[in-house]
Amino acid sequence: MKFTSIALAAAIGLTQASAETVQGFDISNHQSTVDYKAAYNDGARFVMIKATEGTGYVDTSFSKHYQGATDAKMLRGGYHFALPNKSSGAKQARYFISHGGGWTDDGLTLPGMLDIEYNPYGSTCYGLSASAMVSWIKEFVTEYHKATGIYPMIYSTADWWKQCTGDAGGFGDTCPLVLAAYSSSAPSTIPGDWPTYTIWQNSDKYKHGGDSDLFNGGLEQLKKIAKPE
Repeated sequence: MKFTSIALAAAIGLTQASAETVQGFDISNHQSTVDYKAAYNDGARFVMIKATEGTGYVDTSFSKHYQGATDAKMLRGGYHFALPNKSSGAKQARYFISHGGGWTDDGLTLPGMLDIEYNPYGSTCYGLSASAMVSWIKEFVTEYHKATGIYPMIYSTADWWKQCTGDAGGFGDTCPLVLAAYSSSAPSTIPGDWPTYTIWQNSDKYKHGGDSDLFNGGLEQLKKIAKPE
């Protein structure tokens, strides 16, 4: 039986910001080459890699990045940039899974991540009401869990979540939170009903490319995210 987010949080101690962290980063085709060995030697142990967007785009660098991270023995996973105004949550979850966003019980694969945030192509909330947005996210989460047996992570900001979902609860007991908040100090505002963040994206710059991510805990705790009991 796979842990829910709250059960997993209790099992690995993620109830508040931890003094211990693990460096990671996230990337896409905007980073055409990454020296994964150098990143590993500098302490990075995980990477999230863009796989898909909507239902019509597969990141051209995904396979190369995924293999590079695997060769460096880093934990890795894919992420999906959501376009809720284009198609259903279920359809986008299936598209994501079929193009690299799935999960396998190999101890190296992190749950897929739903990247749902500010819209670079139009209105902030994609023209959806808060209730419609929550329904869309629930549909994505449900479909991903049904197909993989594990819940996806959700990436967002506290501000977007408040504006576009009405600061909705209902995800804190299933989906680990990846919280973007660019600051030198850990974020104090946690959206929805999450007890805390699982990963904090603390900067949009990382020395080996992409954005800097900090796992909220130690390496053995991080490994339990990849291989829950």
